[in-house]
Amino acid sequence: MLMPKRVKHRKQFRGSMAGKALRGNFISNGEYGLVATEPCWIKSNQIEAARVAMTRYIKRGGKVWIKIFPDKPVTTKPAETRMGSGKGSLEYWVAVVKPGRVLFEIAGVDEEIAREALRLAMHKLPCKCKIASKADLEGGESSENK
Repeated sequence: MLMPKRVKHRKQFRGSMAGKALRGNFISNGEYGLVATEPCWIKSNQIEAARVAMTRYIKRGGKVWIKIFPDKPVTTKPAETRMGSGKGSLEYWVAVVKPGRVLFEIAGVDEEIAREALRLAMHKLPCKCKIASKADLEGGESSENK
């Protein structure tokens, strides 16, 4: 599972997922990418499941980039515990994803295989996503600037 090697603070507030992704919202390495269309927390095991689904489908061909990292700790209190007595213990790590964020990128395989691999990965994730090519996202950015 992905998780930070070390952190400055063991426990964090929940934070906010308002707004659109300002960074990581274009495809930088690959040819095709998986773009989030709604905000969510993605657990480290969900990222791993999506990665495995993609790499199994492309059968050692091409290259896959994971563009998100679970660096937010999530805590939970034990079941049937009264309120109070401090914050719960750390349970898992999540990546905070906002709409427009590129989650995965893929290159080195033809379009049909890339789209099917990304579709399989999409089913492993808790948020709605869309498959985009490098040209799709670049076209969207240049039209906004005009």
